[in-house]
Amino acid sequence: MAAVYHDRIRIVITGKGGVGKTTLTALLARCFAQQGCHVLAVDGDPQQNLAATLGLPPDQAITPLADRKNYIEEKIGAGPGRGGLMVLNPDTADVVDRFGIPAGENIRLLVMGGVRNAGTGCLCPEYTLLAAVLRNAGVLPDDVVLLDTPAGLEHFGRAVAQGFTLALIVSDGSFNALSVAKELRRLARECGIRDVILAVNRVEQGTDRQELREKIGNEFPAIRFIPADPCVGRHEPSVGPVIDEGCPVVEAVQGLVRDILARR
Repeated sequence: MAAVYHDRIRIVITGKGGVGKTTLTALLARCFAQQGCHVLAVDGDPQQNLAATLGLPPDQAITPLADRKNYIEEKIGAGPGRGGLMVLNPDTADVVDRFGIPAGENIRLLVMGGVRNAGTGCLCPEYTLLAAVLRNAGVLPDDVVLLDTPAGLEHFGRAVAQGFTLALIVSDGSFNALSVAKELRRLARECGIRDVILAVNRVEQGTDRQELREKIGNEFPAIRFIPADPCVGRHEPSVGPVIDEGCPVVEAVQGLVRDILARR
């Protein structure tokens, strides 16, 4: 019987570029879905690779939310003949039902798209809509919302802080990636996200984890290690075969999912 979780989970996945955020987001989506959760995977990275990583055909045409001009005009109100007036906190509760794409059992995908000049103080209609979707993530019907991001929390920091309760910061064991992870933890705290987990990704077999913990320091009370797994590279871009074959990385991600569920 499918599990039922009354407390909704809202996770922003962030970290330095190239550390495997999108792959980990897709693996989390599949593992949460296996637990009976209804999952919304939100692609907030302008590169828009999450669809293929979840297993959708790489050539499938997907119109990102930022390019849906009719919906933006409907919700924001800005457009020809409207005098430039915008609704700054629109009702976006219908966004997933209208534009969510099935991406596996119990999984839907929402592709946000890129916004030019996004950032603090930007009042362009596209940014206003996307920020509203993130800010109101708590009212979306899915049990779990996973937001895959580019490096940093700056563009949608305030909206993410209002809509998300857990920052999963992804790093590898390198000095540069860990330095970025520590900065992202600071940004998450400044945004108001207090619940933080560090996921150290692609940990090679034989790595001294105690030495790695000492390298990380005391800034992350919760740390999970995700092993390097050749299955991921062999089957990319999709994580579907990785899940189906029960590759070693899956057990680690399942453990992370159990940890997150136990926090609620």
